[in-house]
Amino acid sequence: MKLNKICLIIILLFISYDFFSQEDSKNYEPLPYSYKGISLGMTLDETKIALIQTPEFGYNGDRDVSLVPGDNQILIETDTTNNLGSPFLTQCWFQFYNEKLYIMTINLNKNKIDYYSMFTTLTKKYGEPTTLDPQKTVWESDDIILILEKPLSVKYIDKKTYEELKNYTNVQISAEEYTRELFLEEF
Repeated sequence: MKLNKICLIIILLFISYDFFSQEDSKNYEPLPYSYKGISLGMTLDETKIALIQTPEFGYNGDRDVSLVPGDNQILIETDTTNNLGSPFLTQCWFQFYNEKLYIMTINLNKNKIDYYSMFTTLTKKYGEPTTLDPQKTVWESDDIILILEKPLSVKYIDKKTYEELKNYTNVQISAEEYTRELFLEEF
């Protein structure tokens, strides 16, 4: 009798282990680098054309394009609040460095979509997030960073360009801090 119970427990353990290991090995989709035909790495002109061809973003042409403080950075900002685009989107930002798209920020309409629904959808599609905190959820691959932020936006980031700019900014800050120290020593 005891031997039968032990065998049954062992069999149940193997079955549950097999079930959970299959769940962990589920094939998830790779992180996306595009949304609605607009892809990270596109040139400024390619992105403008794609935005014109995709009315969901509410793109109004060159008046939505501006320079970002810093070297070689351009921003396109679109707005759907005038009923010119998708009811699920509000504003979207497309950031360029050296005329290549490296960040897309898609702000979602909180009256139509909620954070939990987006989180659930992204987790089912791309797997468990790399990091999770009260303000954002992050999925990362070698090339892409996908961020779901509160209150409700999705960011697509070209990881290599982002890291390059982040490192450049850190070097500038360090040089500025050094110069500040030299200045303070003069007193």
